[in-house]
Amino acid sequence: MQHIQDQKFTEKRALLPFLKRMLTYCMRYKKWFYGFLFWVCIVALVDAIYPLIFMSMIDQYITPEVNAMWEANKQNTRHQPNFQGIWYYAGLFTFAGIIQALGVYFFVKQAGRIREYVVFELRKEMFRRLQKLSFSFYDKSASGWLLSRLTSDVDRVAEVISWGLVDAMWGFMMIIFCIGAMFFYSWKLALIVLLAIPIMLVVSIKIRMLVLQYSRSARRINSELTAYYTEHINGVIVNKSTAQEERVGLGFKRLSGNMLNSSYRASYYTAMYMPLIIMIGSLAAALVVYWGGKMAIAIPAAITVGMLAASFDYATKIFLPIMDISMFYARAQGSLSAGERIFSLIDEQNLIHEREGITDFGRIDGRIEFRDLDFYYEEDNPVLKDFNLSIEAGQSIALVGATGEGKSTIANLVCRFYEPTGGQLLIDGTDYNDRSLRSLRSQLGVVLQTPHLFSGTIRENIVYGNQEASDEAIKTALRQTGGEEFIERLDELVGEEGQQLSQGQQQLISFARAVLADPRIFIMDEATSSIDTLTEARIQKGIQRVLEGRTAIVIAHRLSTIRHCDRILVIQKGSIIEDGSHKALMGQKGKYYDLYTRQLREEKLGELLTA
Repeated sequence: MQHIQDQKFTEKRALLPFLKRMLTYCMRYKKWFYGFLFWVCIVALVDAIYPLIFMSMIDQYITPEVNAMWEANKQNTRHQPNFQGIWYYAGLFTFAGIIQALGVYFFVKQAGRIREYVVFELRKEMFRRLQKLSFSFYDKSASGWLLSRLTSDVDRVAEVISWGLVDAMWGFMMIIFCIGAMFFYSWKLALIVLLAIPIMLVVSIKIRMLVLQYSRSARRINSELTAYYTEHINGVIVNKSTAQEERVGLGFKRLSGNMLNSSYRASYYTAMYMPLIIMIGSLAAALVVYWGGKMAIAIPAAITVGMLAASFDYATKIFLPIMDISMFYARAQGSLSAGERIFSLIDEQNLIHEREGITDFGRIDGRIEFRDLDFYYEEDNPVLKDFNLSIEAGQSIALVGATGEGKSTIANLVCRFYEPTGGQLLIDGTDYNDRSLRSLRSQLGVVLQTPHLFSGTIRENIVYGNQEASDEAIKTALRQTGGEEFIERLDELVGEEGQQLSQGQQQLISFARAVLADPRIFIMDEATSSIDTLTEARIQKGIQRVLEGRTAIVIAHRLSTIRHCDRILVIQKGSIIEDGSHKALMGQKGKYYDLYTRQLREEKLGELLTA
């Protein structure tokens, strides 16, 4: 379950701050953005000029030619038409078409550039933020949620600032140029069209939002329906064995009914949209024809026939810009939640803070001290309270205890994956908050229970933390960790997440990667619990050599693997209840003795049962 709180634009006009922020990304490419605006205006202007060319052709050429022919017929003479005018206006239309085609090419090119580069910027910023955020962020963030931010959400937002912006800008420019031309020639006819525009906009946006509302509802119910279907198909044996088929069937029927209702309403309003806009636009065009016709045949005529034709053309041209603007508005509203999720991630505050002016650690000796340290994941549920522990440089420490007692928390705090909520953690006598993160983590070696390999070769995975390592250093690291089998296979591909290798082989490579980085502090968190006993035995042979001269913190489920550690700490409810070597703790016959002997008996019993 996703618990992160997305950033919300809570101002009255929620869409405006979202669009403003998106515009700041567009303005990173001012040259392209201004070029895009220029060519959109050119295309809109040419679109608005077409009716004027048509008006001029009617008034300046067609009407005089028709009048001349009429007069010639009255006088029983023949009028020879002048076709040069036809060629002239055909040339004008052709020239306008070429300009428009060039404009469309350039603004589509610029819009595409802006889209791809803004997508690049958003994904880059989100990925950088993800790399810097502390583990506490990932504790409350599902990987699927994060992936959808970088993919589907970015794509939805990009559509708004590219093709959505094209529709909106072209629509606004078209309306301005068309209404401006109509006012220049006949303010009365222009007023008719102008009054129809807000009506069409309101109706259009209202219907678009209803379509969006029910489409969202349908998508949400579809997700529930898919989950319900999958769950009960996979669990059909349980349904049959408990006689729940009818109840489950009714549940599916209810969800399907909700899906039907939302989908039908979305389709209904989609079907209603075009007829309503056409009807309103047709009424406006009809009024233009009526009043314009009366003005054209009045004596004296208030407008020419060409003006009437151009006005009618403008009245019908208003349809498309209105639809484009309403589509942009609906698309922007539909992308608002995606934008909020994107910006909530980009603006997420990192809980691991590096103060300005801090210096780096030099070469760490490895002395670690927890001094009156407090830590909690949830404020009312402390994990460590007034915790004190001193680990000398070069000492190997094993942490033992039940799940949830604080063992991994102690290791994570040393790595500074989390920071203490109280007290101090000192490395070589210095509070590690006073030193840079990079200088600390570059001297840590961490091997976890589940190894992670990156796509690429075995060599690339081993040198991941030390890109300058030589082949000889790689081979030495493999020999130290029992991974000699990979010395002749360094250029072999491991596959996605190491899927071409077994779990044990992946862990051997993880150990070699950690050793090659030459860490001063080595941390193993259940590093051998998920591998077979043969591989574990190979790793165990090398661990003692690897840990020589290094401070080590080992968390292990199999207690037999930590007998060699200098100190074994038994952790219970965030406190150290026993501290000593294996021999000393066995002699005390306390908690560690009970854990060790019980585990030994279970292992012996398992061997007998499988014999």
